Amino acid sequence: MATPQHHKVFIIGSGPAGYTAALYTARANLEPYMAAGLQPGGQLTTTTDVENYPGFPDGVMGPDMMELFKKQACRFGLKLEHKMVEKVDFSQRPFRIWEDDGAEHTADAVIIATGASAKYLGIPGEQEYLGRGVSACATCDGFFFRGQEVAIVGGGDTAMEEATFLTKFASKVYVIHRRDELRASKIMQERAFRNEKIEFIWNTVVTEVKGDDTGVTGVTLRAADGTERDLPVHGYFSAIGHKPNTDLFKGQLDMNVVGYLNVDAPSTRTNVEGVFAAGDVADPIYRQAVTAAGMGCAAAIDAERWLEAQEG
Repeated sequence: MATPQHHKVFIIGSGPAGYTAALYTARANLEPYMAAGLQPGGQLTTTTDVENYPGFPDGVMGPDMMELFKKQACRFGLKLEHKMVEKVDFSQRPFRIWEDDGAEHTADAVIIATGASAKYLGIPGEQEYLGRGVSACATCDGFFFRGQEVAIVGGGDTAMEEATFLTKFASKVYVIHRRDELRASKIMQERAFRNEKIEFIWNTVVTEVKGDDTGVTGVTLRAADGTERDLPVHGYFSAIGHKPNTDLFKGQLDMNVVGYLNVDAPSTRTNVEGVFAAGDVADPIYRQAVTAAGMGCAAAIDAERWLEAQEG
């Protein structure tokens, strides 16, 4: 049986948080190793134009930006493999980590940057037009729908917040909800009801996202009585929540009811000494590339200081 590879810092996941943590730990001579996952770069690789990240005045394609992050970290010595982590054991140090090809690793410190995945309905057209009219982040993509009509699915606070935000750009926002009342808090509901640009479509589900070479052109709606109709829109937003990618850590790390890892904010420490979490995996509030990168930096500094204290 092969001897496990040992690392000072093992980073699980890539994206802005993982790559920034890698950059900082690499520059601190901690020789980080990253299991980047099967979708290196995280959710940003499904985003076409990123216009809200500082330093890119003309915008940048999501995959291109993640490639730049990766190059910068690798320049300082990051060792990266496009592998998935299958199992971890944080019950003793050094920590033990197994990848999907059976490779075993040990590490003095671990930084978790596995991100979160937006929930979608799983209907035809959603994945096909992702980044071309289909989005799960109004803050990221609302600007692209200036003067256009869009649809948003959901009935909670996030849906109301995103619908209200979209009215800054869109000419009309259709909120499509499967029930006849919202789950959102009273104040969020009232704000949305008062907004003249928002129209509610009750007791209705979206069954398909339609489009062509230009992107999304409409959605198919099915009412509670079974009747169907097409609604022409240029944007479709899913606001039914995010699922943090933390199944791997259940029973080992503290997390909230949804699955977001609990950290000792403002630090990135988890309940296990030597294990840190950064980015969307531990952030149910902001979920932006720039905040994820900031957390990645913090996790790297937290890990470096913790390792120094162990040596002392």
